[in-house]
Amino acid sequence: MRPRAGRLRRLATPLGILATVTAAFAYVGTVDPNEPGHYPVCPLLKITGAYCPGCGGLRSAHALIHGDLGTAFSANAVATTGYFLFAAVWVLWLVRAWRGQPLRIVLAPVWWWSIGALLLIFTVVRNLPFGSALAP
Repeated sequence: MRPRAGRLRRLATPLGILATVTAAFAYVGTVDPNEPGHYPVCPLLKITGAYCPGCGGLRSAHALIHGDLGTAFSANAVATTGYFLFAAVWVLWLVRAWRGQPLRIVLAPVWWWSIGALLLIFTVVRNLPFGSALAP
């Protein structure tokens, strides 16, 4: 196999993921989630009235696409942070694929437990009266 063909094959997956995420963000940027009827309602919110960690994520993405970082963070701070984290990991993935190296991100169990705990705390606090600033 020619070196160029091998490089293109290695880049296919990260570029395909980028194309998919770009298409999804383009759709959310075009179809406003602030207007009812375009997207399904969060099942947890519908059944319990409580916000899940993802509630407000589409509104956050819509605001981010339109350049309103403040509104994006107020809609869902965790999702907005996740968008930037995804971008950083994607760039790392692309660079490593270009160099022919695998992307290996290994997190110790303590990190996974910490992420879970932070999501749980975020979810609980955004549903309490004093944490209403975190609610979408």
